[in-house]
Amino acid sequence: MYKGSSSRILPIIIILIVIAIAVAALISVGRTLFFSGSSMDTENPSTDTKQSVLLDTSSGHSVRMIARGPIVADEDFESYQLTISPASRDLNLYTGYLDQVKNSASFSNNTKAYKEFVYALDRNNLVKGEQFEGEKDNVSGVCASGYVYEFEVISGQTVEKHLWTSSCNNAAGSLEGNFSQIKNLFLQQIPDKNTTLNSIRF
Repeated sequence: MYKGSSSRILPIIIILIVIAIAVAALISVGRTLFFSGSSMDTENPSTDTKQSVLLDTSSGHSVRMIARGPIVADEDFESYQLTISPASRDLNLYTGYLDQVKNSASFSNNTKAYKEFVYALDRNNLVKGEQFEGEKDNVSGVCASGYVYEFEVISGQTVEKHLWTSSCNNAAGSLEGNFSQIKNLFLQQIPDKNTTLNSIRF
């Protein structure tokens, strides 16, 4: 009687073990497929998110370039700022560290023109770099004898991404995109450059 029961129970135990192994294998394969797909889609979630902000042409979005010259006497210090949005293109040239306006220009814009502009920035990898954290992202005093360039992707009043670079070899900054192309794209947004941008030397 005992032997008969054992002979009937043993196949059931084997079947249960096989089922458990099969279920575990299926779960393992499912996890591998699911998480590998997710990692491919979110290889760099920060860049993907900021890229979508950059390419957003709705009201309230804009991009900005800020450039400053060598750190010299207040009377000789120069900087400028270019802000482009779907509705406007604004240029301000400053003298001194308190940003006294030396010259300015403002032009209207439209969504189609802005879309072409930000897509061109994206193709030149504007948001590819990883924004520095804390003090490392502070450009005060950086490249004292040269030029510093900052680039911002803005949504509303929030700077969603801030990247920078400089003309100094020891201060490459966080920008990984094509600097010369990106800078040129900004400057090309201002018409009649020979007049409006005449005083920009960098």
